[in-house]
Amino acid sequence: MKLTILTFTLVSFLFRGFSTNHPIVKLSAHNADTVFIPLGGNAWRTGRDTSGGYITNTGIANWTDRDVKFTTYVRLTKKGNFKLWISPSIFPGKSTIAITALKTTKLVSPTGFVQKYQFVGEWTVTDTGYLPIQIKGIAKSGYTFAATNSIKLAGSAINSGTAFVKNNEGNFFYWGRRGPSVHLGYLVPDNLHAEWFYNEVTVPKGNDVTGSYFMADGFAEGYFGMQVNSSAERRILFSVWSPFKTDDPKQIPGDQKIIMLKKGANVHAGEFGDEGSGGQSYLVYNWKPGNTYKFLIHAKPDQNNHTVYTAYFFATEIGKWQLIASFSRPQTNTYLKHLHSFLENFDPDQGAITREVLFTNQWVADENVNGYL
Repeated sequence: MKLTILTFTLVSFLFRGFSTNHPIVKLSAHNADTVFIPLGGNAWRTGRDTSGGYITNTGIANWTDRDVKFTTYVRLTKKGNFKLWISPSIFPGKSTIAITALKTTKLVSPTGFVQKYQFVGEWTVTDTGYLPIQIKGIAKSGYTFAATNSIKLAGSAINSGTAFVKNNEGNFFYWGRRGPSVHLGYLVPDNLHAEWFYNEVTVPKGNDVTGSYFMADGFAEGYFGMQVNSSAERRILFSVWSPFKTDDPKQIPGDQKIIMLKKGANVHAGEFGDEGSGGQSYLVYNWKPGNTYKFLIHAKPDQNNHTVYTAYFFATEIGKWQLIASFSRPQTNTYLKHLHSFLENFDPDQGAITREVLFTNQWVADENVNGYL
């Protein structure tokens, strides 16, 4: 059964760790034409890879490097004007900071340890959509440019539809800075016992952004795809959730644990948590952007109220199928259901970077297919 072809683009515009003792400006109640944007949930760092400044839950911290810049995003739904204030504190010394929005840059020169809002300037909005606000250090007399926790906007362009991450309830600064995931669902007839699900994945060159998970073969009980874990490591990842609902794998009762039946050469296997819990396996493999990789998942219910899920990976560079792992899931008697793919970012510091993936040539097969790989 043939399915679809689709290109996914992940654009993350919605919204670690140096401890500071600087005072925090309280984000109090405000009118509909005034908003306070916490940088801890709405800003990202750019610049060379140094430790000279980063985003914490309380905003910009330890900002010592002039090459480090910070960009905040807010979505505007109304044209008009807005005034901007920033809340820096510096100890000791004085600094000059540039604020750029809508291709216009204005300077502010804060001084002193008491953190309070300082007026920067006024801008005119001629179109709606995402507004990037860049913060850049120009000069400083002390150790840091500023510790800054928020931006205030007020004016006719600001209304109740102005969108940003407003607070950290439910750890949403983390989820907001990760950015949204995008999902593709495949329609399969209800009466089909889908025993096999095949998909091909191509990441265009330049889109292999650190923190990306290009998930090819998703099903109701697990997922299978490839990741960019760091600048030095990439993985082929296959996981199956336990039927016991918890984020801590240590809490899973023995009779509801995922059982690993077998795994391929050089494959690591164990447990995972934090987003549900269960069995996890991965192969460290340096896959290449621009090349096409093949993913195949097999599901077969046995006679003991278990379903066995087995994942196979085909690398273009190797030219043959490789076993990743085979897991048995208890209290489960099903074929493959809710087939899907997704593209997500799991690194909050990379959440403002666009990345794309191409999923092609999908098919499913029922239990009447003979043989195994």
